[in-house]
Amino acid sequence: MTNRPKIYFLGSGVIACPVLKAIASSPELELVGVGTQLDRPAGRSRRPTPTPVASAAAEIGIEAERIASVNAPEYLDGLRRKQPDIVLVISFGQLLRAELLSLPAAGCVNIHASLLPRYRGASPITQCILNRDSETGVCFMAMERGLDTGAVYQTITLPLDHTEYAGELEFKLGRIAAEAAPGILCSICRGELRPEPQDPVSATVCTKIRKSDGRIRWTGFCQEIEAMVRAYCPWPGAFSMVRTAKGEESITLLRVAMRRDLAGRPGEVLQADKYGLVVACGHGAIEIFELAPPGRRSMSATAWLNGLRGEIPEFLPR
Repeated sequence: MTNRPKIYFLGSGVIACPVLKAIASSPELELVGVGTQLDRPAGRSRRPTPTPVASAAAEIGIEAERIASVNAPEYLDGLRRKQPDIVLVISFGQLLRAELLSLPAAGCVNIHASLLPRYRGASPITQCILNRDSETGVCFMAMERGLDTGAVYQTITLPLDHTEYAGELEFKLGRIAAEAAPGILCSICRGELRPEPQDPVSATVCTKIRKSDGRIRWTGFCQEIEAMVRAYCPWPGAFSMVRTAKGEESITLLRVAMRRDLAGRPGEVLQADKYGLVVACGHGAIEIFELAPPGRRSMSATAWLNGLRGEIPEFLPR
């Protein structure tokens, strides 16, 4: 192994971008390549769009490899020629099989956005907000064939105050990981960090988010719905079916507050005037400040009500 460890980077999501830039600019490390997912159709035009990592790599003058399968023989042959000491994986989106896991001299290292063994899987940031956890963090983990089951090199904890939105929290965790990554990777390569096995008894697993997960059931508690708005922003959005004279449509809630002092039937509109919009839940109520009607930009709740010209909307309970 060289004095300056060779790092190959695999990532796709927003959280990986600050880490990539930190690795690329570190004088202690040599970045020998960047891999990401294929460009995907996006927007109304469905044009192929680069991943956030591909765009971040281009900003620093690096061409990211678009990889259909990291386990394909031709890809592994090219990676082997680069002789990486570590393959660093963060928010990549493909499973790594045994041949790739054993390829780097010091192994494959994953940066996972939770306090493992809590929230193994695809949606740890969303889950910690939904569950109103008091803290979260990032783990540097030695990768193995199980789902986020590898031993942990380092854990960095971040306290939460229950005001975080998922998109903002993802970026913050990315910056925290970026600050620590060069030093941790050097320590791993020098054999100074020994990974500690996870406690399988304490493990929890979170699955991939579906569009339907964002649908609000007004029969729930106000704290559950408020957390949904933050957890599902920017995607898929916490949305409610609303009936007006024009018919039913899906309204995405963007900024809300709990009103534990109010009560009513689930979905009942308790206030709808120039001073605000308040909807009752199964327990308490939700005051809506900002929302997005279908196909339109975000607006204040009062501006949306003005467009209804005095009509009281009906929020469907389920």
